[in-house]
Amino acid sequence: MPFFPSFQSVIRRFGSEFKQRLATGFSAPNPAALPSSLAPENAGIRGVWIPSTDCKVLTSKKRIAEAMNFLADTGFNTVFPVVWNRGFTAYPSQIMREQFGTEIDARYQGRDPLAELIVEANRVNLKVIPWFEYGFVSSYNLNGGHLLAKKPEWAARDCIGNLLKKNNFEWLNSLDTEVQEFLLSLMLEVARNYPVNGVQGDDRIALPSEGGYDAKTVKRYRQECGREPPSQCREQHWLHWRADIITEFVARLHRELKAISPDLLLSMSPSPYEWGLVEYLQDSQAWVEKNLVDLLHPQFYRRDFNGYKQLVDRLIDRQLTGEQVHGISPGILLANRGSNYSMNPQLLLDVIAYNRARGISGEVLFFYEGLRDNDNALAEALKNGPYG
Repeated sequence: MPFFPSFQSVIRRFGSEFKQRLATGFSAPNPAALPSSLAPENAGIRGVWIPSTDCKVLTSKKRIAEAMNFLADTGFNTVFPVVWNRGFTAYPSQIMREQFGTEIDARYQGRDPLAELIVEANRVNLKVIPWFEYGFVSSYNLNGGHLLAKKPEWAARDCIGNLLKKNNFEWLNSLDTEVQEFLLSLMLEVARNYPVNGVQGDDRIALPSEGGYDAKTVKRYRQECGREPPSQCREQHWLHWRADIITEFVARLHRELKAISPDLLLSMSPSPYEWGLVEYLQDSQAWVEKNLVDLLHPQFYRRDFNGYKQLVDRLIDRQLTGEQVHGISPGILLANRGSNYSMNPQLLLDVIAYNRARGISGEVLFFYEGLRDNDNALAEALKNGPYG
């Protein structure tokens, strides 16, 4: 029996509607099927993230269908639905069942939200790139949650040996080969078993720079570098040595994704460089230079035009070559429920106009519910403007 369930098993789980879609041309992407918006030479992704926190889209098939209709009507062409957060998947996972005894997030028991969303997105010609939101994070304010309760040896550690926690997120050890193998297997499971256009890693394909002090990583550093890790977690050699391990993971993910199909896209959404390198060991500059990603969505989450402009200018003028810009579609913050923030429609239009002026022809918006705030104000601005 293969490690991953066959695509036929996915169809059986989902039922006749999935079969019907497959019979009418619902297949893995190929160059002819990909819209020009997903081709790097003609970038133009109009994308949106669909989370499960502060968002009800995935809670029912009806809501999924309504959301896909709404997004297509507004002018979007790509959706990034969450499939991995809080230590659970939003699809039935054989890997999770075998390793942790929980096939799917309890909220979706008896359903397959990912399969449902693919059917509805396909119906209105939206491309689907599943989003692994939590990446190497184990839990949020749960002391590691059920993942580390079962596999405590997977925990990331700070310099005094405590479980690595930053902004209330508790981390798996991203530098550990077993942990990397686990996340890689989840991402490839989706790529193998669902007709998607690619997979996406979040800003948590990373490790806070305070981490890496577990016994296994310390031993590896000692063997490879002939010295002890410094207590100063941002010391340059130590920082880059750990960042290179994350980069090697991205390279392997890209390589194995392309082995499934060369048309599958690896999308990554890191923190802005080089803050992301110093704080989270994300060397997104190296990812681009080494051609390890197909699409890059740096999270330019600023709430004023000048703040956003500065990030774009730094990216274009100091970090990328002209050719590399084609694969860039920045992340834009529409809403933040924690601070009751909702973007002003004019600001959204201004930052998109600036993207175009600087040669950036796409963006991904965080997140779906922000489009629906204030009687769909942001969606209407897009529909009557740049997405019309």
